[in-house]
Amino acid sequence: MDMLRRDFLIGATALAAASRAVAQGRSGPLGYAIVGLGSYGLDRIIPEFRNCRHSRLAAVVSGDPAKARRVAAEHGLGERAIYSYADFDRIRDNPDVDIVYVCLPNAMHAEYTIRAARAGKHVMCEKPMATSVAEAEAMIAACKRAGRKLMIGYRVHFEPTNLEAMRLARSGVAGRIRYVRSEHGFVQRDPSKWRLKKALSGGGSLMDMGIYSLQAARYMTGEEPIAVTARESTDRRDPRFAEVEDIIDWTLEFPSGAVASCQSMYSANQNHILLMGDKGRIELEPATRYSDNRMWTGADGREQAVVVPPGAAATQFAGQLDHLADCIATGREPIVSGEEGLRDMRIIEAIYRSAREGRTIRLTPGSRA
Repeated sequence: MDMLRRDFLIGATALAAASRAVAQGRSGPLGYAIVGLGSYGLDRIIPEFRNCRHSRLAAVVSGDPAKARRVAAEHGLGERAIYSYADFDRIRDNPDVDIVYVCLPNAMHAEYTIRAARAGKHVMCEKPMATSVAEAEAMIAACKRAGRKLMIGYRVHFEPTNLEAMRLARSGVAGRIRYVRSEHGFVQRDPSKWRLKKALSGGGSLMDMGIYSLQAARYMTGEEPIAVTARESTDRRDPRFAEVEDIIDWTLEFPSGAVASCQSMYSANQNHILLMGDKGRIELEPATRYSDNRMWTGADGREQAVVVPPGAAATQFAGQLDHLADCIATGREPIVSGEEGLRDMRIIEAIYRSAREGRTIRLTPGSRA
């Protein structure tokens, strides 16, 4: 009860501050604080602010003071915009920060999402949302108590080729959907990487590249699965996979009768989505890269290349960043909200359970089409 009372008071204070900002005529792009200056936050997300219309870099959070100062200086940020993990909670007093983007190892997502919400900030959290359903539910609850929005970094929902593939699937180009295949992976060579440490990652390739395969099965069919059957294949003699899985295969069954065959891996490069219906097929390869994705349609092969025009946003990353800013400004819910991340976490837990127990796991049916 004390925690709930504290969250309420912090949320009320943040809302009052927001109201004062509006009353004072504050306008312009919303400010992001990037939490975690690893390769993704530093090399992928921060450079994208130059492509944004409604978002800007306002602060950095890092455990490396020298790096934080260097990055802040490169982007014209003052000392006030620099935070460590220890003093992160001070961010509640910075009105320039509207949104916190959590770019940390998976096991830290829940902690910093909840701390950001308690500080009165909206949250963008990288995928996977968390390492468990319980964590995901706690993150959603914390943001709701604070009256803040929570969005998951599912960048593919802002990528033109995938958006066109979803449209084509819904329009019936392939006919009645019968089968989806999706494989995602890359060669993870360095056994010292945090992704191969279960305490930080929560799992192996499924928690990383498997998200793309799972998401593709859901957004290409437009349905939620009702059953999953999974199998793991990992060489435990390989020092890279002492703690986490390498290859995991799973089959999803959908209410319409469609099935999806999915795979993730850390020992081979793969980036592929294939949808087959009773009238034809839609295929993407590469499917979910940062750029240069390609798509074809046909009766039984790659007969017609689909040229996809650029999206409204300069890049999928800029589209993602600006989408949350727009949702905050308009009061809309993000298209990839915390609830979307929670749905994936529930299926991921079922995939692991199926592989562990060697049986099919039934899921709660439902469609989002």
